[in-house]
Amino acid sequence: MMGSTIDNQAMHQALQTAFEFRHATKVFDDTKKVADADFNRILEAARLSPSSFGMEPWNLLVVQSPEKRELFREFSWGANGAFNGSKGQLGTASHFVIFLAHTDVNMRHNSEYLQNHMKNVKQLPSEVIDFMNTAYQKFQEHDFGIEGRRQITDWSAKQAYIALGNMMTSAALLGIDSCPIEGFELDKATDVLKTHFGIDTERYVPCVMAAFGYRLEDPSRDKTRRTLEQMVTWF
Repeated sequence: MMGSTIDNQAMHQALQTAFEFRHATKVFDDTKKVADADFNRILEAARLSPSSFGMEPWNLLVVQSPEKRELFREFSWGANGAFNGSKGQLGTASHFVIFLAHTDVNMRHNSEYLQNHMKNVKQLPSEVIDFMNTAYQKFQEHDFGIEGRRQITDWSAKQAYIALGNMMTSAALLGIDSCPIEGFELDKATDVLKTHFGIDTERYVPCVMAAFGYRLEDPSRDKTRRTLEQMVTWF
């Protein structure tokens, strides 16, 4: 029991240290690269992340080519260093990730994609697939009222953010910096992905970006957050 208590205390401290360490890194040290083993661990955190109904409605695009990254600079104001006169995350991050949310083509109930996912990825028996189809249709049409391309895609993006959070926490535990990025023009990013990356944008659209690497310098101010009392209400 004593060993278990010590392990729990160590885990609590590791988590606290990781969350205090993590901040939205605006500029990375472009001379430092994240080791392959470490980044694969970060990717594994996304792969093992939970999702509603276990449908995993996201794909990750890791953009390492400087030329490919530059295609996003003009309209990715959240990553191009425009606010601080730097090369920004696009030019300095060790690894740059674009999250692709699945659209209604994949995620509408009874879609071919979902049938394949349940049969070949989740390896569910046919009777369970039939039950899941009925439950998922009820969820979309009645319980949450998720209908149409935009609503279903936004729902997929919500699931992708779970994976994003797990990736950033895993990175922080490894002493690796990160920054989530929503500052980009969606239509232009979608067009670049279709034209220059061959992405089927009827099925997949960008929902958020994330940069990983090692900070060039420490934050200029301490982390500020609401207190637990301000955030949490108990009944």
